Amino acid sequence: MNNPDHTPLHWQYIENELQRTFIFRNFVECVRFITDITPLAEKLQHHPDISVFSYKHVKITLSTHDAGKTVTQKDILLAEMINELFDIYNYKSGR
Repeated sequence: MNNPDHTPLHWQYIENELQRTFIFRNFVECVRFITDITPLAEKLQHHPDISVFSYKHVKITLSTHDAGKTVTQKDILLAEMINELFDIYNYKSGR
């Protein structure tokens, strides 16, 4: 795909990947979010690269390795699903 014009809301298109950093109130909330991403990724059979830093920040990177490590519709769909999940977390925490 390689078209940054189709980048989902709040995601950045950097070096043929979609990237977004999420900030939580604490480490526990951060880990719960990652756990809640698991069924979404399994449903699509598409697994993001996830890193935790500064105890409450989660960076997610999406690209499709089978397509030559580029952004495909699968990445965009998973990014949108992760956005919806994060919106639920924001609602729960009153942000």
